[in-house]
Amino acid sequence: MTTTFSHLACIACGRRYETDDIRYRCDCGDLLEVRHDLEALAHAYPDLKARFESRLGKFEKPYCSGVWRYHELILPDLPVAAIVSKPEGNTNLYHSERLSRAFNTRNLYLKHEGENPTLSFKDRGMTAGVSWARHLGMTRVACASTGDTSAAMAAYAAEVDGMRGIVFLPHEKISPEQLAQAISYGALTLAIETDFDGCMRLVAEVCARRPIYLLNSMNSFRIEGQKAIGLETLQQLGWRVPDWFVIPVGNAGNISALGKGLLEARALGLIDRLPRLAGIQARAADPFYRGFLTGFKQRPVVEAAPTYASAIRIGDPVSRDKAARAVLAFDGVVEEVEEAELMEAKGMADRAGVSVCPNSGVALAGLRKLRAQGTIGDAETVVVILTAHGAKFSRLGVDYHLGALADAQPSAPNPPVRVRPLLDQVLAALDKEG
Repeated sequence: MTTTFSHLACIACGRRYETDDIRYRCDCGDLLEVRHDLEALAHAYPDLKARFESRLGKFEKPYCSGVWRYHELILPDLPVAAIVSKPEGNTNLYHSERLSRAFNTRNLYLKHEGENPTLSFKDRGMTAGVSWARHLGMTRVACASTGDTSAAMAAYAAEVDGMRGIVFLPHEKISPEQLAQAISYGALTLAIETDFDGCMRLVAEVCARRPIYLLNSMNSFRIEGQKAIGLETLQQLGWRVPDWFVIPVGNAGNISALGKGLLEARALGLIDRLPRLAGIQARAADPFYRGFLTGFKQRPVVEAAPTYASAIRIGDPVSRDKAARAVLAFDGVVEEVEEAELMEAKGMADRAGVSVCPNSGVALAGLRKLRAQGTIGDAETVVVILTAHGAKFSRLGVDYHLGALADAQPSAPNPPVRVRPLLDQVLAALDKEG
């Protein structure tokens, strides 16, 4: 296989590898990334922005996808015939006066990645990762997951004849909806009696010993698909750069991808400046925040405690070094929030008509905190990336409004009103509501 535009490179020592070399780390131990020859890309495609605009509204695959619309910036060496797409992307960018008032942010946009086919942003990474696996001729793919990665990987693997998905899940630590997705899409589902970090260690060891392609965020090709979140947001804003992107952080692949895509967009002249980045964690699982407090001179590892934001319950983020580099390059900040704060922020978005997951509640609570601190100014334009749909956590939403969460009581509870099937009781309930 001959590549034209891309190669793998170590983020620390810079050692170069070919893209058909199946590896996830450099010989020195650090992570790899896909590096594109941006000068060659600019020469080959001098009309990139016009290309992207021309693909808007397409109905045919692959360019109807909100990832493969940017094919030249995602995996330019991937043949169209290898692309596995549902399609994904084309998610809404919500903007309303009610949302802006709720979060005390005049120019607020919510990029809702929960509107992807399996209801999370992971679909953007998996269309790239599974496509590359298909291109390499791999027949088994695997991942460790807190729920969303496994759903996406299982769904995309199911699209390819002869490909088998294998997921490593922490037993009884994901939502029933997330578990149902992996099972329903036909993946071999291993419920392992450990946490995510334990699952991650195991899947890495298994993939080192068997011809199984690893699709966690240490896979550099998967990260390339996730860059499209930022690219699509920019296009939806008319290529105007917001002042801030705010994003929840778990394994840290998404904030890494966001930063990489934005840097490449500026280098290619698609945008003329960079935004700032804010990564937000739940206090129960906050190793990245603790590292930020040291200027990333230390790499804390924690035993992640239970949190409603279960998808980011990770004590040792795989992509920590890439994410730290992004935060520093974008003059970014990292903050943490409590359980009550993240559930209140989730409730506020839900009440404004945008159903969000608790992990997105972390980002929204972080926005509230940064606004209160004055870190984010009133007139600044802010895009918060919502990573999954609230429908994946329906039991949690019900329990919150029933007041069943001891450490997160709702400020505006809205439990169902039980009424007997009698007209006068129905009318009385309506009259009580006012």
